[in-house]
Amino acid sequence: MTDPRHRVEKLRRRAVSLPALAIGTLAITATVPIWLPISLVVDLVRLRWRFPMARLLAMGVCWCWIESLGVARAFGLWARGRSDDHAAHYELMAWWSAALMRSMRATAGMNPRIEGVEDLVAGDAIILARHASLGDSLLSGWALVSEVGLQPRYVLKKELLFDPCLDIVGLRVPNHFLDREAIDGSVELEAIADMASGIGPGIVGVIFAEGTRTNAAKRARALAKIAEREPERAERLGSLRRLLPPRPAGSMAMLDGAPDADVVLVWHTGFDGLDSFAGMMREVARGLPPVRFVARRYPRDEVPEGERFVAWLDDHWLAMDAEVDAVLSSR
Repeated sequence: MTDPRHRVEKLRRRAVSLPALAIGTLAITATVPIWLPISLVVDLVRLRWRFPMARLLAMGVCWCWIESLGVARAFGLWARGRSDDHAAHYELMAWWSAALMRSMRATAGMNPRIEGVEDLVAGDAIILARHASLGDSLLSGWALVSEVGLQPRYVLKKELLFDPCLDIVGLRVPNHFLDREAIDGSVELEAIADMASGIGPGIVGVIFAEGTRTNAAKRARALAKIAEREPERAERLGSLRRLLPPRPAGSMAMLDGAPDADVVLVWHTGFDGLDSFAGMMREVARGLPPVRFVARRYPRDEVPEGERFVAWLDDHWLAMDAEVDAVLSSR
């Protein structure tokens, strides 16, 4: 049974997010004749020949309409008594993520590709992924749902519930929106393990093992915090250049919940630097590189348990970091 407090929180959140989406969609659409020429002139004056401001505002229009249509389709499912129909909501997720990716390709020039599809198609796996920007959940959703046809179960921070589509659809299928300020972390880990128990053919669990978006300052703080408790581990991870140290607790909870599932490690490039409007302006002005989504599968009998898993994950995270660094350094 749903906790009444969560229900009240949900209603309050949607009382803000849904009207804001409707008003924002109408406002940005109605003012296209105003902001489009202004943004083009600003880009020209600043000699930004790829017109990043105009492109990003156009992408904002696309996002608003795709989000609004997604909410409308979710309402339609509810009105037809299908709010518990997981397959229908995964179809909606596939449409939503594909539409957003097409809009990003058309407006910002984003060109994603998946490497290692053969390691994903069977499902029945726990995916441990890097976290580089606000778009990571979109990229993985597009790859896993729209392109591969899987049904992913995500561990995401609860702040993302302010996105209306993620709020409505994300709560109708098995995901866990993590409260990072929870006093009792064991409750969150139990919920993650419970969610992972449903992993099987065609179904995967996804967790961003670093816990937050990466940058140099966060990396330094994370290593310093680890050094207070585990100096040897901090030393082992000290050579990280692009990724944050993985936080093993959530990953281990997923492993406990799905004891037979394989492990798939995922890294991607192309979304780096897109974690703020200024960063998006800079990267679009430069020209976005091809987006690579790279997956590698490890049979469960090759994945150790307990503390040995932490060392295994660290070693593979260092290898992923080296691959990501090689790609980003080549730009």
